[in-house]
Amino acid sequence: MTATDPALTALAQGWCALSLLHDRIETHVERALQSGHGLSVREYSLLDVLSRQHDGEGGHLQMKQVADAVVLSHSATTRLVTRLEDRGLLARYLCPTDRRGIYTNVSGAGLELLEEARPTNGAALREALAAADLDPRLQPLVATVRAAGTPV
Repeated sequence: MTATDPALTALAQGWCALSLLHDRIETHVERALQSGHGLSVREYSLLDVLSRQHDGEGGHLQMKQVADAVVLSHSATTRLVTRLEDRGLLARYLCPTDRRGIYTNVSGAGLELLEEARPTNGAALREALAAADLDPRLQPLVATVRAAGTPV
């Protein structure tokens, strides 16, 4: 393949379109969450992921699983958890069966803020996708995102 290979060019254009779509969505949702609830997209995502934990087999996530779910490094996730813990939105505690394990749960205040922010997040996501759907370069990607969110 050469630098002018049509397949390589198409691949690069696809990657640029995907990056553009991601940036547009994240920027729009970030503004909505920050102005309405004082939350960043990452903070919202972390609260959402942790709120879905449950007691029982596989119910609590290890920090690596949380980091993967919110698409951050382990150290960035730890810093994010600390920030939200300092705001009283999360609490950490030792695993009752393995004292080396530390769990992180959403506090009552965190759950309340999350429930207030869910409609804002959903509306902003729909708005960002609708705006992106007007751009012919992004339409196939928007369709893919919508299809991925459709229950089977």
